Amino acid sequence: MELLVDRICQELALPRPGVAAVTALLNEGNTVPFIARYRKEATGSLDEVAIRAIEERLIYFKELLDRRETVIKTIDKQGKLTPELRGRIEAAWSKTELEDLYLPYKPKKRTKATDARERGLEPLLDALLADTSGADPLMLAAAYVKEGAEGLETPSQCVEGAGHILAERLAEDADVRAWLRQVFHDTGLLHAELREERKDASEALRFKPYWQFQEPLRKMPGHRILAVRRGEKEEILTVKLTVDREKLVTELVSRVKVEAGSAYRNLLHDVCGDAFDRLLAPTLETDVRVEAKKKADLEAIKVFQTNLDHLLLAPPAGQLCTLGVDPGIRTGCKLAVINRLGQFMETATIYPLEPKRDLEGSRAVLEQIAARHPVEAIAIGNGTGGREAEAFIREWLRDSGRDAVLCVSVSEAGASVYSASEVAREEFPEQDVTVRGAISIARRFQDPLAELVKVEPKSIGVGQYQHDVNQTALKKGLDEVVESCVNRVGVDLNSASYRLLSYVAGIGESLAKNIVQHRFANGAFRHREQLMDVPRFGEKAFLQAAGFLRIRDGENPLDASAVHPESYPVVQRICQVTGRTVPELVGNDAVLDGLDPATFTDATFGVETVRDIIAELKKPGRDPRQRFEAVTFREGVHKPSDLEVGMELQGIVTNVTDFGAFVDVGVHQDGLVHLSEISHQYVKNPADVLSVGQAVRVKVLAVDLQSKRIGLSIKALLPGAPRQAGPRPDRPARGPQGRPERGPQGGPRPDRRPEGRREGRPANPEGGARPRSGAPRPPAGKPAGQPQGSPKPPAPKPAPQKQGGAPATLSDLMAKYNRGLR
Repeated sequence: MELLVDRICQELALPRPGVAAVTALLNEGNTVPFIARYRKEATGSLDEVAIRAIEERLIYFKELLDRRETVIKTIDKQGKLTPELRGRIEAAWSKTELEDLYLPYKPKKRTKATDARERGLEPLLDALLADTSGADPLMLAAAYVKEGAEGLETPSQCVEGAGHILAERLAEDADVRAWLRQVFHDTGLLHAELREERKDASEALRFKPYWQFQEPLRKMPGHRILAVRRGEKEEILTVKLTVDREKLVTELVSRVKVEAGSAYRNLLHDVCGDAFDRLLAPTLETDVRVEAKKKADLEAIKVFQTNLDHLLLAPPAGQLCTLGVDPGIRTGCKLAVINRLGQFMETATIYPLEPKRDLEGSRAVLEQIAARHPVEAIAIGNGTGGREAEAFIREWLRDSGRDAVLCVSVSEAGASVYSASEVAREEFPEQDVTVRGAISIARRFQDPLAELVKVEPKSIGVGQYQHDVNQTALKKGLDEVVESCVNRVGVDLNSASYRLLSYVAGIGESLAKNIVQHRFANGAFRHREQLMDVPRFGEKAFLQAAGFLRIRDGENPLDASAVHPESYPVVQRICQVTGRTVPELVGNDAVLDGLDPATFTDATFGVETVRDIIAELKKPGRDPRQRFEAVTFREGVHKPSDLEVGMELQGIVTNVTDFGAFVDVGVHQDGLVHLSEISHQYVKNPADVLSVGQAVRVKVLAVDLQSKRIGLSIKALLPGAPRQAGPRPDRPARGPQGRPERGPQGGPRPDRRPEGRREGRPANPEGGARPRSGAPRPPAGKPAGQPQGSPKPPAPKPAPQKQGGAPATLSDLMAKYNRGLR
């Protein structure tokens, strides 16, 4: 285990004491949230990201050690395990390297080389390589000729068989494979082109950017790798990885150990070419592309994780009596009332939209509901008909004098999946799926986290290429995010659903159901120790889970906080020193601010833990989520045709990808803010600037109704936006000797070649006007729009360059998104 700790420290560049502590804690069965929150002294305050990285490498190396042991035993049974080979195997710290070393000893199907060995040609190969006389290889092979024996009938057949053995030796040489694999990775050029037989297929249009495409594999971003792989999988594209074959074959020849005087040297180029083409290149191309796919998967999963984290931690509206509305046109808008505790109260259906458009009847139903329930908020799903339903309900609220009632649009992502799920059927067995959807929308408004955990994270749709990545890795990554979010926020033990409880550290689905059943049979929990009365809830589960479970208005005020029961003695010492009771300490900043954490430490609890305890006493059970703020879409803008170029709108970020962000502006079609339209400063990763659920102001750049593409800009509304390119109204007219006038905006430059000048620049790949060189510049050292005296930001980097046929235009990116290449 010490060896593993050293290796993990080396790979992750983390302090050894922390890695050793995390490794020990994980081996004891502790969960990541528990370690990160309640074992800070041991780990050196490593966060969840570092702890999960240690966990991942620990699993990898344990699997590697198990495989290493199997390989050594297998080779030893063959009687081929030399001390040198054992040493190389024990020094291998990657699965790829280990498998390369094992390859020559691995059971294999019959090959040309095995046939040649069985014919007794291996000694011939050794003789050819060791010959110093310069004799013709055919003369040396004559001794191996056997009349009537397949493959041995002529000297040339014997030499050919010996070449097959050498080719396999080269292909199974671990050093050769490692060298070539690195060359394929570093210099490989990925080519994609449209299959001739699929050029008329409608599906081919989705991959138009890749019909004639090439790019160095090591420079390709993950989303392009996944796009090309999908095109290949759907048999739209043919894809291959190319390298400099001649150069590599020549290098391969130089690696063959052959005597200087051997005439066989003249045949090596053909033998090495055969080894490269038949045995090495196909497998190494596959290996390198698989590794590139794994890397792309990790990038895509990371994007999904980041988006999901922001979505789950969206600000909750809180305990408000809410009317949920699931908009519908033909079947009507389903209404569901939930009380402040999220309990379902009543349902109804209204038809304010076409074709029925029963406005009076719909108003009457709303009045009846408002008379029976103290509705404080109305949450309307943002699906089809949502904006129209919102406009109708807002008008009713104004006309009825209910301006105080909050009316907001809520994302329906995942609501339909929940409404048809087993969880929803268990909760509301007698309700229609549309009613369950309305309930889910209302509850999501109250508490997004508590409702979204009921849905498979993949169904929420805030990732890119989610169907193309490794599904096992995706599920693991998303489950980790849900677990992290749930434990960061904490869970109300007396109101949480079993789905929410199942993500609490140390609990799981089975124990979560037992908790809910115990709560139903025995009433609300009054203190945390009562968890031990739940069937199968033991001390280990209590240790992991107790700190993340909250009991409001219980017997012990500490049970409503994140203070772990194991730390209650520390609070008792604080009470003794201050002469206060726990209720008198809670929220008493004047007393708590004057405490020195070091005063209350002991052998078990250090300064970090005491500091966390004091912070919890100041604000027990504090919610890390931000305060809820409603976003109101622009009135009169309900569909893409209502948009006009230049409009300024309020929107909500719905998805963040590597190439930009998608924003809901209330027209049932998300618009794209391309990477280049996020900020005046260089943005490498949109997720560094934007997050799912974030409210943003955007300007409409382009609207294509036919293809349903909307181009938006955030930076156009930020301070310091450059002046739009175009003719200067006060610019004096050019004389007859002046330069030729420009063509229309965005058109080609006049041909200057007769004057000895170069051709005009290509059009801006993003489709916008190229900024003029005469645009106003900021003061030296400060970007445009930055006030004097403000901190100087990093110097902006150049915008990323397009590679090959990369889809960098608004049209390409929107087409990719809208047609499912996510």
